[in-house]
Amino acid sequence: MIRVLFATSEVFPLVKTGGLADVSASLPEALCRQGYDVNILLPGYPKALSAARDAGSRRQGRFSIGQYDVSLWRTRLPGTAVTLWLVDCPSLFQREGNPYQNDEGEDWWDNAHRYHLFARVGVMMALGQAGIRWVPDVVHCNDWQTGLIPAYLSHYRSRPATVFTVHNLAYQGLFSHETFRALGLPDSLWQFDQLEFHGQLSFIKGGLVFSDRVTTVSPSYADEIRRADHGYGLDGLLQHRSHALVGILNGIDTRLWNPENDEHLEFHYGQDHLKDKVQCQTRLRQQLGLEVDGAPLIGFVGRLVEQKGIDWLLEVIPPLLKRGCQFALLGSGEDSYQEALGELARAWPGQFSLTLGYDEALAHRITAGADLFVMPSRFEPCGLNQMYSLRYGTVPIVHAVGGLRDTVFDPEDCKSAEANGFCFREAEASALLHAIERALDLMGNRKAWRRLQENGMAGDYSWKKSARLYGELYQDILKEREQLAEDP
Repeated sequence: MIRVLFATSEVFPLVKTGGLADVSASLPEALCRQGYDVNILLPGYPKALSAARDAGSRRQGRFSIGQYDVSLWRTRLPGTAVTLWLVDCPSLFQREGNPYQNDEGEDWWDNAHRYHLFARVGVMMALGQAGIRWVPDVVHCNDWQTGLIPAYLSHYRSRPATVFTVHNLAYQGLFSHETFRALGLPDSLWQFDQLEFHGQLSFIKGGLVFSDRVTTVSPSYADEIRRADHGYGLDGLLQHRSHALVGILNGIDTRLWNPENDEHLEFHYGQDHLKDKVQCQTRLRQQLGLEVDGAPLIGFVGRLVEQKGIDWLLEVIPPLLKRGCQFALLGSGEDSYQEALGELARAWPGQFSLTLGYDEALAHRITAGADLFVMPSRFEPCGLNQMYSLRYGTVPIVHAVGGLRDTVFDPEDCKSAEANGFCFREAEASALLHAIERALDLMGNRKAWRRLQENGMAGDYSWKKSARLYGELYQDILKEREQLAEDP
């Protein structure tokens, strides 16, 4: 049985700021079901440690790393049989709220020190130096917070295989040269082809340069990040490592996201019995104070930031409101976007609902109750919300980039038996508006609309296939490392 240490900075339901948390919960469990022994490594955030104590867990090991006293807690990821290890270092991780930022939205001043220590613990576990018996064959790292693990492990000939997954290349973990020195990293790593990036320390380069394999969360995103317009200055490196780069599409947890038994819904429905989707919409309108008049209802759940195309959305909402459409938006982000959307909510009561923050139950209800789900992202490594909406018979409208391009198929581009949503390709608000208008026009054809819904609901968005691909990737790397060990 292959043992995998899955290192991540967030995992649902213990800590979540985005899709990484969902992937970090679902993929390890899917791999376990396929016969892999996967253990998750997570920083000891307050909620995670509290859940471990409530479950009767105890410390498994104690040690010091520099000035920090560290202990490991062994527990289970809530609701699963997956083993979860928590890195308990109170001075670095015992902070309420967002794991990366303070209440003012500013990055914690010591983030480099926090995730450097997390990486050091990951390396100790990988090498069997953490005082526990379990030692992995593969270390699977995720995003910049874990990037130093492959960099450190590269100095050991006898080490586990390493995989590094890029969930969003825009977040790179960049810090000053002074920070590099303060962390005590080897001087040999301060080179342009290693951790140095235009005079800064780049955590993410540790994963991109030193891992045996680099993966992204969709095939299209793997292609995009090798281009200058999506590479954030790392496209040359990724082109150089093309032989080790692969895109594997994320899945979703089809047990949590299932319209036939969703605990957050009062009414349930399925592909062959869509009737109660209308009841979900009625309840959603009542909850949000929208007029219950049968108008098309457009949903959005996500971060209110430029990446998500909120500026384009702000341009198209007024003409669509004038046309009679309703909107249900859930999210938080940049103050300017929150204020602009808030003004629309005040100006159009009964037609426009804005809920700031994140509410898991409301996210499910919007996904079930909306007619259309809009995702106008400038770039989207994978995206999960479009797959949630497809599963719930809520037709997605997306910018054809990254994982959105890989999962949503427009009637203009494919056979009717394959079509499940609408896409726009030009990076501008007018293209988004045109796609929404095409969708609204098709809603008038009940038979064609029902076929679109059924096509979406019939898709397989589970982790089963993707977990199998990751498993095959692990096996391939281990075979390569065995061959290297046999070479003189």
